[in-house]
Amino acid sequence: MKKKSNFFKKYHKWIGIIISLFILLFSVSGIVLNHRKTFSSIDVNRNFLPQEFRYNNWNLSAVKSSLKLSEDSILLYGNIGIYLTNHDLSSFQDFNKGFAQGIDNRKIEKIYKTKSGIILASTIFNIYRLENNEWVKIELPIKKQRIVDITENDKEIVLLSRSEILRTSDLIDFSVEELPNPVEYDNKIGLFKTIWVIHSGEIYGEYGKLIVDFIALVFAILSITGIIYFVFPSLIKRRKKKKLSTKKHVTAIKSSLKWHNRLGLTLGVFLFFTTLTGMFLRPPLLIPIAYEKVDKIPYTELDTPNAWFDKLRKIIYNEDYDTYFIATNEGLYYSNDNFNSELKQIPINIPISVMGINVFEFNNNGNLLVGTFNGLFELNFQHGNFIDYTTKRPYAQNSSRRGSPIGKVMAAGYSNDFSVGEIYFDYNKGLKSISDNNLKIEMPKEISESRISLWNTALEVHTARIYEFILGDFYILFIPLFGLSVLFVLVSGFIVWFRGKYKW
Repeated sequence: MKKKSNFFKKYHKWIGIIISLFILLFSVSGIVLNHRKTFSSIDVNRNFLPQEFRYNNWNLSAVKSSLKLSEDSILLYGNIGIYLTNHDLSSFQDFNKGFAQGIDNRKIEKIYKTKSGIILASTIFNIYRLENNEWVKIELPIKKQRIVDITENDKEIVLLSRSEILRTSDLIDFSVEELPNPVEYDNKIGLFKTIWVIHSGEIYGEYGKLIVDFIALVFAILSITGIIYFVFPSLIKRRKKKKLSTKKHVTAIKSSLKWHNRLGLTLGVFLFFTTLTGMFLRPPLLIPIAYEKVDKIPYTELDTPNAWFDKLRKIIYNEDYDTYFIATNEGLYYSNDNFNSELKQIPINIPISVMGINVFEFNNNGNLLVGTFNGLFELNFQHGNFIDYTTKRPYAQNSSRRGSPIGKVMAAGYSNDFSVGEIYFDYNKGLKSISDNNLKIEMPKEISESRISLWNTALEVHTARIYEFILGDFYILFIPLFGLSVLFVLVSGFIVWFRGKYKW
């Protein structure tokens, strides 16, 4: 019995000390992630981060797309904001006047020029119109002002949020509509999304996020009190040898142990569950749950009759087909009756990454280009098939949606507005040409040195990608191994307390 007790006590202490700094980092980064807009004005110099997080060849979603204003005036946009450039990408001019301070406030989802000549830009927080070379915010009648895409038919402009569409003819009055359910809708939701909102607390809205923030603070307090309980005995011994007072240090140990036990025991179930859900939001544990669907949890944010709640990603109206095409995180759909009946799924089963859709537009061949972190694909509706657009060959891997959420090509953006021809932007490798493997376009210093938002920095810490420069490809195992370590510390801590209290 004693050996068992010593085992749990020993490894609770040592594993806890080893992971305590990481727990603090996860706690702080998690709180930042839960309040993106609050921290949106704070940026971090990329030089303080590993090389992998510095721009190189337009990578890291620096560019999503472009909008041609004239033959030699083109707006290039993405995570870098907006820059006015020319036909061969040889000159660049900052075009971000009007956006709030902070790189997060100028991350562009879409720039669109209406038939009447109005230029719109949607960011991750708001939508703007261009007036006298300055972006002016447009107020929308929805709680979350994030517009992910913009399109237009003969009569009206259609804005797409992540849950509904907004129709307008004058950009003043907007009607908000939920899209019709898809054919054979089963009222289920993705398991990945369910675990995501549970882990963040968003499942119960802003109040839920505050509860999870509190859990993060408890994790931090447990780490700090554990460090005090580990370090102070040695410090007390040294002070006693020097005949110095140790009263404050003894009090600190007692107080630390008291709160360490009280918080751990009272909130242990919440700490355990928060850790467990976090483990499934990153590969490899993400892979088996990425495309699974479950029932909606009653009385939560997920329990909504809107079949498209937080699922919508892209929209485009095609005049030739007189049809809206809609991209979601679960598939591609279309409506050829102006959303008056159920949405129908496009019967071409391309692999769509759970990480989202980044490219969605018709090319000069009249085919639909779809870019995700699984690749860049060309859909041919006439023949009912698709090809890998980067090689112009049939897709080489398993064409089902199951499998890894990332592929060999991680398409983050695309453009065909420049004299160099069609180019796409791989998240890791950066700018690539469809036809010229040797194409290189230098990033101007003012763009390559763009800062990274505090929120994105917190994301890199929270997903453990920040450790890739040390661990290499093995960084992908950090989250599951760290999670198991935290779970062991939580369980072993309870066992040590229980045996100590009940002499078992």
